[in-house]
Amino acid sequence: MNFKGDEPGASPSHFMKNLFDITNKVIVLTGGTGVLGACLAEHLAEQSAHVVLLARKEDVAGKLVEKIKNAGGSAAFFKADVLDKSALETARDEILKKYGRVDVLINAAGGNMPGATIPDDKTILDLDPAAMRTVVDLNLMGTVLPTQIFSQPMTTQKAGVIINFSSESAMRPLTRVVGYSAAKAAVTNFTKYMAVELATKFGEGLRVNAIVPGFFLTEQNRALLTNPDGSFTARGGKVIAHTPAGRFGKPEELLGAIQFMCSDASKFMTGTTLVIDGGFDAYSI
Repeated sequence: MNFKGDEPGASPSHFMKNLFDITNKVIVLTGGTGVLGACLAEHLAEQSAHVVLLARKEDVAGKLVEKIKNAGGSAAFFKADVLDKSALETARDEILKKYGRVDVLINAAGGNMPGATIPDDKTILDLDPAAMRTVVDLNLMGTVLPTQIFSQPMTTQKAGVIINFSSESAMRPLTRVVGYSAAKAAVTNFTKYMAVELATKFGEGLRVNAIVPGFFLTEQNRALLTNPDGSFTARGGKVIAHTPAGRFGKPEELLGAIQFMCSDASKFMTGTTLVIDGGFDAYSI
């Protein structure tokens, strides 16, 4: 027996919709000038989303916007520090004037610094409290403030998606990066908190999730994981030895997961973390 739509060439309406479609979604991205963020911005624009970069580096962001536009995509840049609430509010208002809504916020801004790490020849007694505070502020408050500011129009719309960037070090504290690990663990906790906060107080159309990248080479960690000749450092070698895939991740390998989280394909997913790490977290011995 043939059901309607089983005939060759038939396309039932419930099969026609692309659940991963993000066409015309207004996606605000912090940290878009980094290696991972720039790759992400270009991809989202290729998928017909309106990409809005929030960054401090005007020259770098400007070049990225120009590159996206030259490729036929839609992109804009607003200068804002993720720790400057007033600048974020100004950027939000300008974005709303330009696009009328904010559909997705991706909190990809973050980073680390030497004083908040403990190398092999140091101990916790050598930790610089000021550096620790800076790293926690950048990664945690640099997620909290944009979330607070850009969730406001989402509550009015009764719809919106927030995607935070957590880290492998939030799941299992890694050696050395004490400040970064603590901050990213807090981001994961904040993600779960906000998922409940927004859905229960403003409706199921508001979702908050986090992505957990494994080890991807960026400008921040390249010298820590690889030597100038491309070989692994001692730490890089340990990472690869504990990664079943046997290599570092490539920036483009985050794109499918991000698009999934931006789209209706993840409509019933909130308060969770999506790990993309080549099996690092699954490995024990």
